Amino acid sequence: MSQAAPPVDGAPAATRRRRGRRIPYALLLPALLGLAFLILPLVGLLVRAPWSSLPEQLTSTEVWEALRLSLVCATSATAISMVLGVPLAWLLARTEIPGRRIVRALVTLPLVLPPVVGGVALLLVLGRNGILGRWLDSAFGLTLPFTTTGVVLAEAFVAMPFLVISVEGALRAADPRYEEAAATLGASRLTAFRRVTLPLIAPGIGAGAVLAWARALGEFGATITFAGNFPGRTQTMPLAVYLAMERDPEAAIALSLVLLAVSVAVLAGLRERWLSTT
Repeated sequence: MSQAAPPVDGAPAATRRRRGRRIPYALLLPALLGLAFLILPLVGLLVRAPWSSLPEQLTSTEVWEALRLSLVCATSATAISMVLGVPLAWLLARTEIPGRRIVRALVTLPLVLPPVVGGVALLLVLGRNGILGRWLDSAFGLTLPFTTTGVVLAEAFVAMPFLVISVEGALRAADPRYEEAAATLGASRLTAFRRVTLPLIAPGIGAGAVLAWARALGEFGATITFAGNFPGRTQTMPLAVYLAMERDPEAAIALSLVLLAVSVAVLAGLRERWLSTT
């Protein structure tokens, strides 16, 4: 019976595995500093939170109005993103349109574009003197800036790319042979998309929708630029935090805790999807 050849370096396999798992100290220190840099501000928020007066802070009329408006606008923006973003993701993933790389770059541009620049761009297009806004105002008497609808549009502008990227990735991972099989059975492309493709990419749509909703909920720059900061009409939670910092820091901390809790809930909701892809 022949014996297995010893390892090249003379060390057993278990020893080599342990050696490979050792953490290089040159990377450990900056890694710990990076972790502390990300965690300490959140810890400071929890430590400095006015826990004794927190119920009073969170039950004020202004807080609930801002929270209600934030939830309504973020949900509406997510709905718009799904209606427009899912077909757009399918176009990028399943077709060979001319200039597809340029289109994808333009779709993802709001991810890196400063939000306040997005707000200015929306004003130039949809404002009363904008390219489309002038026509909307004269033909229908419809004014979008500094309205609740303006908040929804600003949030959808910055949130839709998150959904498009997630759905496009799900479409590329889905096996197109199922759609081809449906087509051989007489199903139209629309029917195959509705009955076959959508169920296959449902987890990707769900993850993208949650990310888009969370991004819309936390939007500040484009909202304040395009919609303003009017209590009860355009003042969402991030805008309320900004305003509270000037007159009542404890209220700002309380509002920040609400947004922090929402963010943690979003991460918890996406945990299973992330674990399934790692």
